[in-house]
This record gives sequence, C-alpha cells and structure tokens, in this order.
Amino acid sequence: MRHTLPIAPQFYVTAPQACPYLDKRRERKLFTALQGEHANTLNNTLSKQGFRRSQNVLYRPSCADCSACLSARIRVADFKPSRSQRRCLNRNKVLEREATSPWATEEQYELFRRYLDSRHADGGMADMDIFEFAAMIEETPVKSRVIEYWDRSGDSPELIATCLTDVLDDGLSMVYSFYDPDWARNSLGSYIILDHVRIAQEAGLPYVYLGYWVPGSPKMGYKAGFGALEIFRGGAWQSMTDAEDYDEDTHPLSVDPIAEQVARISLPDTRAPKE
Repeated sequence: MRHTLPIAPQFYVTAPQACPYLDKRRERKLFTALQGEHANTLNNTLSKQGFRRSQNVLYRPSCADCSACLSARIRVADFKPSRSQRRCLNRNKVLEREATSPWATEEQYELFRRYLDSRHADGGMADMDIFEFAAMIEETPVKSRVIEYWDRSGDSPELIATCLTDVLDDGLSMVYSFYDPDWARNSLGSYIILDHVRIAQEAGLPYVYLGYWVPGSPKMGYKAGFGALEIFRGGAWQSMTDAEDYDEDTHPLSVDPIAEQVARISLPDTRAPKE
C-alpha cells in the first residue's frame, strides 16, 4: 500500500530591503518555489495561510522586527457594498468585463506602463520591460485568468483596467491589478475588487483574497473600507474589527524565529492510489 505523503517544499528567506509600505522599515520575505504537478494544491493550501503568489513563487512577509502586513480576504456571502461602493459600481457600469487566459498583450503593457508612470514611478516594478511584464502575466503554474475591463462606448474600444487573478478552490486571489490613470476619479481599484466579489458570487466561491493590508500605509488603506473583511493573524483568519484597532508598530520580540514560522506551516498531502 502507498501511504499519504506530505508535499515538502523548501522555504527560503530574502535579504532585507527597504519596505515599500512603511517608512524606515526593512522588509523580508519567506518564500518557496511553486512548480510541479502539485502546484495548484500548494497554492490553495498556502494561500489560506497568508501566502501570495508572484509568478512561480509563493511568499509571505517575515520581517525581523515588524509584523504589520496582514493578509486580507472578503467573505463573499456576507458582503454588502456601502453607499460609496454602490456609487463606484454605478460610475463604472459602462465597463465591460472580459476574462481571458493568462496571455500578455501590447494593450495591457501600454496600460501597465501608464499606470506605473503615474502612480508608482519609483516602485520596484518601474523598470519592467515588456518581456518581464509578459513573464509576470504568463509564468503561472496554477489556474489563472486575466480579467480585462473595456470601455466600448466611444468610436474605438479602450482597455481601462486589468487584473491577474488566480482561481483557488475557495475563492479568487487578486494577484496584481492596474488601470488607466485618467480614470482615477472612478476609484477603479475599488471597482475591480467589487467586480471580483460579483465574479465569486456567480461562481459560488466563498472568498476574494485581496493581498496585504498594512495599518498605517496610505497605499493600502482603501482595503479596510470593505465589509465582511477577514485578516490572517496569529495563525488564523479572524473578522476584522475597526481599522483603528490595528497598529503598524510591533515589538521586535513579537516576531517568531524563521524556523518556528516554517514549522507551523500546514502542508498538503498527496494521496496515491492504493495497491
């Protein structure tokens, strides 16, 4: 008889570098490769423990003296849009959604460049060329989709927003999104999240994974405005209370050693057929 064996990926830690969210902080990531026949299973399992995907890597913040980054997800069944979110949906009702395979296009890259130049000109992606962009979109060993939003109200169709999305067994994970900076007043970042909630509802999926919410970071503040929000904290998902209850300042002794963090990660099993 063959027995159930755990998938045993190797975990690594990046060198510290400047934190993109909080001033005067240093970020470090715990990561593992995502590859092989069990890539989907590993992505599903680790996403439920606060990990995120970037191409063929799964990572989670593991900073030496900070634990401010909190993975966030929306409970789809309990979500009700606020008045401002309903206005956001109404403002963007002209947009048409198209879901495609993870394949990069020139239209996407042009939109991506305009988005970065307008909002993240000094960020880590600022120097990405079209080949690196294509790798970000296409190098996925898991079930992924590109969700495009088009404005076809004028003489020629315009790509307004794009989101690279993973399809997990319990929800949608929004890997990366970008949009036309000329539409900034339409709150497209929030609109893409709201539309992913609708997609999850249509598909019968219970969660939409938003990535990380960071108390004290203006870049991430909008995520706290979504109802039915859960955060991964202390090894478990918990309903988020008032955003003011969370602080970006954490004591360095509150961060566990890497070995202890890895030991607490639950890994999936692969069940081979009985002989």
